[in-house]
Amino acid sequence: MNMDIFKIALAGNPNSGKTTLFNALTGSNHYVGNWAGVTVEKKEGRIQFAEHIMDIVDLPGIYSLSPYTLEEKISRDFILRENPDVVLNIVDATSLERSLYLTLQLIELGKPVIVALNMMDEAKKKNIELDLQNLSIALGVPVVPIVALKKEGIEKLMQEIIDAHHNKASYRPVKFNYGDEVENFVKEVELKLPKNLKEQYESRWIALKLYERDREIQNLVSPFEMESDLESPDRMANLRYKAIGDIVNGVAALEHIKYDISTDRIDKIILNPWIGLPIFGIVMWVVFFLTFSVGGYFADKVDTFFSVYLSNGISAILTFLQASDWMISLVVDGIIGGVGGVLTFVPNIAIIFIMISLLEDTGYMARAAYLMDDIMSKVGLNGKAFISMILGFGCNVPAIMATRTIENENDRMIAILINPFMSCGARFPIYVLFSSVFFPGNETAVTFSLYILGIAMAMLFAYIFRKTLFKGEKSPFIMELPPYRFPKTSDLLIHIWEKVKGYLIKAGTVIFAASVVIWVVLNFNTTGLVDITESFGATIGRFIAPIFKPLGFGTWQSALSLISGIVAKEIVVANTSIIYGLAENAGNAEVMAVLSQAFSKVSAYAFMVFVLLYTPCVGVIGVIKRETNSWKWTGFSVLYQFLVAWIMAFLFYNVGQLIF
Repeated sequence: MNMDIFKIALAGNPNSGKTTLFNALTGSNHYVGNWAGVTVEKKEGRIQFAEHIMDIVDLPGIYSLSPYTLEEKISRDFILRENPDVVLNIVDATSLERSLYLTLQLIELGKPVIVALNMMDEAKKKNIELDLQNLSIALGVPVVPIVALKKEGIEKLMQEIIDAHHNKASYRPVKFNYGDEVENFVKEVELKLPKNLKEQYESRWIALKLYERDREIQNLVSPFEMESDLESPDRMANLRYKAIGDIVNGVAALEHIKYDISTDRIDKIILNPWIGLPIFGIVMWVVFFLTFSVGGYFADKVDTFFSVYLSNGISAILTFLQASDWMISLVVDGIIGGVGGVLTFVPNIAIIFIMISLLEDTGYMARAAYLMDDIMSKVGLNGKAFISMILGFGCNVPAIMATRTIENENDRMIAILINPFMSCGARFPIYVLFSSVFFPGNETAVTFSLYILGIAMAMLFAYIFRKTLFKGEKSPFIMELPPYRFPKTSDLLIHIWEKVKGYLIKAGTVIFAASVVIWVVLNFNTTGLVDITESFGATIGRFIAPIFKPLGFGTWQSALSLISGIVAKEIVVANTSIIYGLAENAGNAEVMAVLSQAFSKVSAYAFMVFVLLYTPCVGVIGVIKRETNSWKWTGFSVLYQFLVAWIMAFLFYNVGQLIF
């Protein structure tokens, strides 16, 4: 039996439930967040329904098809060039007027469109009454009520998709009347357009985009000349909203709508200009306190398992099997010491991801961006840049990708270049190790200070870059504040598991391989197996060490760990465990005795400052190259961050020496 295969594009506003629907349709487990900008690149999935196979593509959440941001460009280019058979437009039933702007643009493209009217349960709670039949008639496309979160209406939606696919040859989009001036302009353009463009694109869509002065479309139809007396591009937007207003007035009864006043009451406190930022500071302090107190308890258990039970057990087994001393050292000191040294901090990593996920999903992080907009404006950016900075606390790779939501290219470049100053989860184990050893009882304060320092440095260099490399006005801050929602447990667990899984995979692959390589480097030279002080690693470390001597950690061990940390920041912990033989030590007293030979309290803090600020890992370097499409800016990022890290660590060490 031949299966019918076709392609569906999912398009909708941010926070409309688009990814929730994608997960419901495909059975995927992609992260669903309660804020705009969670999806910044397209996701794909394949499903079978009856005798049909559907390739579903989840496009970034957008408000329009005008290519002002990379997200809008990705979505528009996909629909235009990949030619999906059906465009599935997810519309928030509680915000119909705002959502239909994108709907009208999608219909104008001339592709078969289906409107999935989501969150019907919330609309019912708010007493919003919708005439779906007349809405479908007004738009000229099927309108299917759904509740994606509960998978309600999915089967009916699938059937409508199949029907739209079968009838696409006869599909003709509704022509929304925008007034005589626009209609006359459209007729004039359609007469002048060459035949090949009419066959490739909907001619009315091209005309409307020319009317609103879309530069890409102007280039597409060159040498067509626009009328010089056209209104501003905003006029087309105003005309669309007028048409939308007429549609909504005819299909929605909003007289008895119920507003959730609890959100407003909470926002009066959370967004208060005087107490909002102190509340944010307290919230982040609680995050780190719980990370150390709760995560630290479990981390001790994991550490004991690896450093005592597993190490001793494997050592005993290998000794019984009469394995050679170098093999025992490789397995116990190299693999278990390196990988185990990283896995010890999984509980801390899990706790911090739980806390940050809770803040994102409840809607608080979007408020934090709003709070920071005034401060960000002083350095030439807006609150959207702070969103990518917050994401950097988890990982700088998706955080840099999230800068796609920033409309202004200069703003986006600045946001990319400052993001690696935000302390990612991979650096966190280093803080845990050094703060617990050198600052027992003050781990939360020490770690919190590093995160604050990272934010401060990011803000400082945003200001410097705005005044030098990327001069110009900042773009305005426009962001929808989502309603407060208690996160769905399954979504929260998915997000946390994805983060922890990535950490575990890295430990089982990159760090496993690095641990073996480091062990070899630390136990061999050209003559064969040697003492660690005569190894390749010691030679390399001694060559590099003078660079770090003015910073207070000029030993070859520290130098080697830092340079290898460019592969992955977790390797710094793995290398420290291997180099100093920490795999066999279960307590802070023993670890302190070893590390104190190379570090004082001041140099330990300077070391953490350097780790916070220096060159990011290769994954981040790669995404900087991809997002900037420039080796010049990638090389600049690598070098300037290393220099900044060196200067700041130098200052902290030498000033600290004078004070302490």
